[in-house]
Amino acid sequence: MAETKNTLVIVESPAKAKTIGKFLGSRYRVVASNGHVRDLPKSQLGVDVEHGFEPKYITLRGRGDVLERIKKEAKEADRILLATDPDREGEAISWHLAQILKLDVKSKCRIEFHEITASAVKNAIKSPRAINMDLVDAQQARRVLDRIVGYKISPILWSKIRKGLSAGRVQSVATRIVCDREEEINAFVPEEYWTLTAKLRAGAKKTFDVRFFGTDGNKVDLKTEAQTNAIIARVGSADFTATEVKSGEKRKHAAPPFTTSSMQQDASRKLGFTTKRTMMVAQQLYEGVEIGKKGATGLITYIRTDSVRIADEAQKAARAYIAEAFGEAFVPKTPNVYRGRRNAQDAHEAIRPTDVKNDPKTLKPYLSSDQYKLYKLVYDRFLASQMSDAILEQTVVTFDANGAQFKATGSHTRFAGFSTIYTEGKDLEDEDVVQLPPIAEGDRFKAEKLDPQQKFTQPPSRYTEATLVKTLEEKGIGRPSTYSPTISTIVDRGYIMREKKTLVPTELGFAVTGLMKSGFPDIVDVAFTANMEEDLDSVEDGSEQWQKLVGAFYGPFMETVGHAADTTEKIRIPDEISDVPCDKCGAMMVIKTGRFGKFLACPNFPTCRNTKSIVETVEGVPCPKCGAAIVKKHGRKKVFYGCERYPECDFTSWDLPVKTRCPKCGGLMVQKHGQNGTFVQCADPNCRTILRRKTKTEDA
Repeated sequence: MAETKNTLVIVESPAKAKTIGKFLGSRYRVVASNGHVRDLPKSQLGVDVEHGFEPKYITLRGRGDVLERIKKEAKEADRILLATDPDREGEAISWHLAQILKLDVKSKCRIEFHEITASAVKNAIKSPRAINMDLVDAQQARRVLDRIVGYKISPILWSKIRKGLSAGRVQSVATRIVCDREEEINAFVPEEYWTLTAKLRAGAKKTFDVRFFGTDGNKVDLKTEAQTNAIIARVGSADFTATEVKSGEKRKHAAPPFTTSSMQQDASRKLGFTTKRTMMVAQQLYEGVEIGKKGATGLITYIRTDSVRIADEAQKAARAYIAEAFGEAFVPKTPNVYRGRRNAQDAHEAIRPTDVKNDPKTLKPYLSSDQYKLYKLVYDRFLASQMSDAILEQTVVTFDANGAQFKATGSHTRFAGFSTIYTEGKDLEDEDVVQLPPIAEGDRFKAEKLDPQQKFTQPPSRYTEATLVKTLEEKGIGRPSTYSPTISTIVDRGYIMREKKTLVPTELGFAVTGLMKSGFPDIVDVAFTANMEEDLDSVEDGSEQWQKLVGAFYGPFMETVGHAADTTEKIRIPDEISDVPCDKCGAMMVIKTGRFGKFLACPNFPTCRNTKSIVETVEGVPCPKCGAAIVKKHGRKKVFYGCERYPECDFTSWDLPVKTRCPKCGGLMVQKHGQNGTFVQCADPNCRTILRRKTKTEDA
């Protein structure tokens, strides 16, 4: 297709616009919509349930100036190309822009690419297409359905529990899953069991452990101390004779390259990142980071995917790089191919580096700490996925001591293969593998010690963000793009709280889940929600009409809403009592949650209306004006930081003050967030010295 004189390309973010702009010549103008430009109004349902569930879209607050600028650019353009993200949300944004700019959705006005590289963008421009209305309708179906569920159930939560609560098609199920696990833990009754380990002498300085297995060839579980002592008495001082030695080769295959879910899980396990933090950093790496003379460069492919498929070109490049960097032995004879989950959409590739030559070590000076950590994780996982198997030699030895059998498993690596650079993070540790000396059948050993230990079965573990994402994916709840916002929502709403790395339901979470179970059992039913996800996916593939799908749900749902409103009893959640006495009446104040977060209130309201803010001090950072403590405060729209001596001292900062002092002027530095991640900057407007990386002090 011949280039026209003036082409306007519309993307979602300024960072993406900057990266793409450098690939295109002067005939192209790239502008950003800053995400969605239209949505349903917050003040009302915004869905005409009497006329085909027609959505009532309005221009989002703050997008008016953006749209005016885009309209002005569009008038001067000979051609307009909509280059939003290659998914349902991106397709919907392109459709909204087409509506606003009065473009024919059937015309070739839409381009898509799955990585932000020069070749991908230029190839996309050569192959424009019409807007995919099946994708648009799939997004509308989800948006309308979620709006109906949220806006019809939330008022019941307000009247039966308290104002400000919300329900959601996915968030309510996620909350229930966490609450159900906590109930399992609370109801768990531990059972006693015993282990018996023998420490065998293998030489002057070497010992190894073997674990009791059974007697007379039959497996025996030790349940009591008496049973364990009987085995110890039976063994006595008998020799431990090796009766069976089994050795064999075990091959470990590399994990597939990342999907959205597996990236979130491994970033949680290995880096300690929340899902929100992972997706924020991944978005930066996808849209482009400033890399020296290269300028803005997209480093990874599209980040919302459930596919493990890799493009042939990328696979060939990886195999060539592995051969050069590690040797031919690390390149499998046939390329590694992975099979995705049964219900995976497979619309995009797996997440991988856009260029395997962009190794993390070389890029480290240009990346923030978070960007480097996540990029290295993505890079190493992808490279390992295309490498040879790790080969282990595993030996299992059975010993007999007067009819009591003990076993030990030993393993050593023959060939490291992919594990040279990457091993998958795990939620549970594998069974212990010991270092065994050379052992042949008939060899005899003396026990230095018999170690009996009383143990108790453990309840199921609380969910972490990694295991919750894994569970949501396995059960078919939500889709790759929803895991992070779902977890953020239930934490922000106060239904779930983070305790170290685990997710713990609050009293409020239990109350909301209890009401949802009794009043709206289908909405929090895992199977029902998973089936609904599949029905919504059928809109995307064109086999289902979205208004018909929503209509089939709406009638029975509204009957449930009416019944729940009439029959659900009011739930009272006891306030958490603080250790702060009311300075007006002496009662111990309670912790309440208001519009701007938690605060202290007198329990004798309305007789006593005393309230106090909960002061959060910024540790180790004195006020630069008077030396007093700096505290976190809540404004009408956002958090800010100020001196505890206000109004005597008027110091304030919208940014978090940090311990690091400015290396240039010695003044206060604050934490800021830019397109390349988190950095610190001098707060003095006459200095503004920037440190690109966070220090260990700040991380702490």
